[in-house]
This record gives sequence, C-alpha cells and structure tokens, in this order.
Amino acid sequence: MSGRIRREKDCVARMIEIYCRDMHGGAGRSRPTGKEGGLCPECRRLLDYANARIDRCVFGAKKSTCAKCAIHCYNKEMRARIKEVMRHSGPKMTYRHPWLSLMHFLDGFKKTPDSRV
Repeated sequence: MSGRIRREKDCVARMIEIYCRDMHGGAGRSRPTGKEGGLCPECRRLLDYANARIDRCVFGAKKSTCAKCAIHCYNKEMRARIKEVMRHSGPKMTYRHPWLSLMHFLDGFKKTPDSRV
C-alpha cells in the first residue's frame, strides 16, 4: 500500500473518530495500543466501507481527493453519511490533526486522473 493511500485511510479514520466521539459518544482511537475499538457499530461500518472503496479505487495512489474524483464509487446512502462526517469533522481536523489536514489540502490540488482508465 502506498503512502498516499495509507494517509487517506488514516485521514478518513480520524474524521470518523471525531464524528463518532462528538455525535455518538464513541471513545475514538485507543492511544496506547493504536487500535480502532471505540467506534460505534454504525461508524465502524462506515469506516470499513470507506477503506474498501479506497482499496478498490481505480486510480490508486494517483488519485486526487474523492470530492474531486470523476468516478463516485460510494452508494448514495454512504456518500451522504461520509459527507455529514466530513462537514462535522473537517474544521476540527485543522487543529486535531494538522499534518493530515495539510496533506489532504495539498492532495486536493492534484489533477484528477482521466476517468477512462
């Protein structure tokens, strides 16, 4: 797995953790072990779904951010849920995870690959 894909998965996980902690009372990441375990079942399913979509992305490490992608691979329900998570968590990422926020911002400047893969 490339560093770009690993970073994107980490960014999505951190956003879902923030959302779950704020909205569902989830504990988020267990700091000493680094294992995911504090997510509610709903948020856990969303994270698993997002990771599966990232793994199956036809553009791989060459991709821009999902919001700029020509191919939207999330189903309607999951797309609505991840948008809700990002709207809530996005502003908080700047001070909770500044490096991930900066890298995600810079990834947004990458040219979106041609959808004819």
